[in-house]
Amino acid sequence: MKSIAIKILVNGVALWVAALLLPGITFGPSGARLSSELLTILWVAVIFGLLNALVKPVLTFFSLPVIILTLGLFSLVVNALMLELTSWFAGQFSLDFHVDQFFWDALLGSIIITFVSMFLNMIVPDRR
Repeated sequence: MKSIAIKILVNGVALWVAALLLPGITFGPSGARLSSELLTILWVAVIFGLLNALVKPVLTFFSLPVIILTLGLFSLVVNALMLELTSWFAGQFSLDFHVDQFFWDALLGSIIITFVSMFLNMIVPDRR
């Protein structure tokens, strides 16, 4: 249970950093209270984690020939699709998380999220 909470926090921090660096990824209006923004980040991180656990393996399996053909670069597009799907699901749950454009915002956001998650996973010990 502790491992799941750590992964949710890592996802939340990575999503927050992407929203700070890219103007096309937003967590609600700019004047929102900090507590409501943190709650939104937490729920979006849960949605992002669930989609990465359930949907991403299926998309990766079906796009495996293209991933192999592009030497793994197409996995960035799969990650961007996960970010766009997270934005759509967040809208379905009335959460203020939005990704504006697929190419610039989602693709660059997926790269930022990947690097921040890798860095945080190196720092945070994974105890089982």
